Amino acid sequence: QVQLVESGGGLVQAGGSLRLSCAASGRTFSRYAMGWFRQCLGKEREFVAGISWSGGNTDYADSVKGRFTISRDNAKNTEYLQMNSLKPEDTAVYYCAASSVVNAYRVLREYAFWGQGTQVTVSS
Repeated sequence: QVQLVESGGGLVQAGGSLRLSCAASGRTFSRYAMGWFRQCLGKEREFVAGISWSGGNTDYADSVKGRFTISRDNAKNTEYLQMNSLKPEDTAVYYCAASSVVNAYRVLREYAFWGQGTQVTVSS
């Protein structure tokens, strides 16, 4: 079992930055691939970024590539999402998730554990 708690969301102006954190409980954090997803009101949850258990492989949605960076610190049981050059269309609830499946970062159903989400609002 892995419990995930996101933090770092908030209100920021367009062009600004935020860093989201996802703290994981349990001693097996390093065994899981991790991902970030987001969901806007009335829309489906969508993939944002994913990272392998070692941190050596990453994947990004085209909409955030070059602006967002996913990372992890297995010693701290924490995953991060650095978000730069934020746009109003990045406004959403952001969720972190853990998956035991290799190289399936974009597949929502492969993530067994989810956080409660943190709101990110980007004003124009």
